[in-house]
Amino acid sequence: MSCIFRHTRRQGATILTPERTRFRLWAPSSAAVTLEPEGWPPIEMTPENDGWFCCETPTGAGLRYQYRIASGLLVPDPASTCQPDDVHGPSVVTDPASYCWQESEWKGRPWEEAVIYEIHVGLAGGYAALAKDLPRLAELGITAIELMPVAEFPGERNWGYDGVFPFAPESSYGSPDDLKALIDNAHALGLMIFLDVVYNHFGPDGNFIEQYARPFFMQDRTTPWGHAIDFRQRAVRDFFINNALYWLMEFRFDGLRLDAVQAIDDQSWLEELRDAVTATIEAGRHVHLILENENNDAALLRAGFTAQWNDDGHNALHVILTGESEGYYGNFSDHPCDDLATVLQEGFCFQGQRSPVTGKSRGFSSADLPSEKFIFFLQNHDQTGNRALGERLTVLARPDMLEVAYTLMLLSPQIPQLFFGEEWGCRTPFFFFTSHNPELARIVREGRRQEFASFSHFQNPQQRSSIPDPNDVATFEHSRPDQSEIEQPQHRAWLDRTRELLALRHQHIVPRLKNAHGLDVRRLGHHACALLARWTMADDAILNIAFNLGDVTVLLPARPLYSPIHALRTSTASQELPPAGLLVWLEENPHHV
Repeated sequence: MSCIFRHTRRQGATILTPERTRFRLWAPSSAAVTLEPEGWPPIEMTPENDGWFCCETPTGAGLRYQYRIASGLLVPDPASTCQPDDVHGPSVVTDPASYCWQESEWKGRPWEEAVIYEIHVGLAGGYAALAKDLPRLAELGITAIELMPVAEFPGERNWGYDGVFPFAPESSYGSPDDLKALIDNAHALGLMIFLDVVYNHFGPDGNFIEQYARPFFMQDRTTPWGHAIDFRQRAVRDFFINNALYWLMEFRFDGLRLDAVQAIDDQSWLEELRDAVTATIEAGRHVHLILENENNDAALLRAGFTAQWNDDGHNALHVILTGESEGYYGNFSDHPCDDLATVLQEGFCFQGQRSPVTGKSRGFSSADLPSEKFIFFLQNHDQTGNRALGERLTVLARPDMLEVAYTLMLLSPQIPQLFFGEEWGCRTPFFFFTSHNPELARIVREGRRQEFASFSHFQNPQQRSSIPDPNDVATFEHSRPDQSEIEQPQHRAWLDRTRELLALRHQHIVPRLKNAHGLDVRRLGHHACALLARWTMADDAILNIAFNLGDVTVLLPARPLYSPIHALRTSTASQELPPAGLLVWLEENPHHV
């Protein structure tokens, strides 16, 4: 296989030969468009059908350029692949042939082998620094790295969800070739690497599309980020499908995590995207499409999407571990143990019932879906960083109870996902951070503090003033996981525990995982939050996980043909399961159950 990969796009700058480049822009709201290449005279672009403008230049890679629209405004290319001077600077032509892939034969890994590690590239030090940390993660048992969004955003510090150039890797992290080298290194270590992409909105600074392509947005529908993107438009649908294929084919990502797809107004686009990916990727290659979807739309999972972040599992466990009930945790505060039981057996907790917080119905039946369709996590960027003070569970929950929940996550048949630093029990907070211009920074700071005004701990302005300023560079620096913690005995023990549990997962769970289904979940005792969850595995063995997140000892049922996998604070020979106890075992022959 060639060591060079490219994906031909209809939009943006495409190198035709080393000394010739084609430029195309969709600008249906502009009567004319001029290309202004740096060091060259302006070139009037030729209008084509349906609002497209096109021209070619006798130039190659490295050319800086902008478009001047009919109003006189000078704008970057919305399909730019490189923005070295940030979101208001010129775009730069890049050449896919500048990087020669070392792992060009890589085909990916089957989904059931996934153990996902979500990470923020900026806090990791950039593409090159993260590449140096990959051997540690691979040795630990991680099999997939998930990058928070890297589309070019304003400034140098951002979660990534304010991106405005979906094709341009964030320049403060390194060059496009540095990102390719990161992916190449991951593949050399046997690691899949996924990218979080945002197709439901653009960030608030640096997006000029509406100035020349008004139909790109729905003028009659607004979202928290401005006018909704209009996926009814062919050019819009193609823009984002091309983006997905660009990351998968040219950058060789092994999958995409699609952010908040419930905010995409035309859901038929999602199936079109899935079909385009299936039709384009090479035979035998494993590529995975992951959803974040507040709607719990199980039909998308039946229709070929790989899996979904399962917020319901996190939320139920968070209430159990912390006792918190404000905000969306109010949906799980009445019967969190029963809610967790539903998640373990059926995937989603909310399958059409009314949300106590919103008063609206949410979700669809998911009991028929295999367990690996659901991604199970205790922490992620949202659930940690959207807290006012960014606390991790390591400072909110009892250590022994957190250990039970962590073990459950890593050994259940749902796909586990860890968050940056969780593998050693990191205690560093993860804040919301930005690097906006002064006026936008003020709006974001005041808006974030007002957002928590209804929470009991932030009732008065003085309390809310303790919420870190997202634009303060210290907020970013204080979010960087402190790897020196690993040298401390309790964190070293937690890291060793992670390695042990992932080894058990790869040995006992992964070979049996494909198409595993929840069998049943039993309450152990009437008053304790203690459960015995059982799953039918691919080889017809039954996986059992019994755990006690309550404060009284409970009794376990008899265990015929008992093959213990792991025990925590309990004896494999005893029927007693004490508080913070957990036992995992296999029944090799279900006919004896």
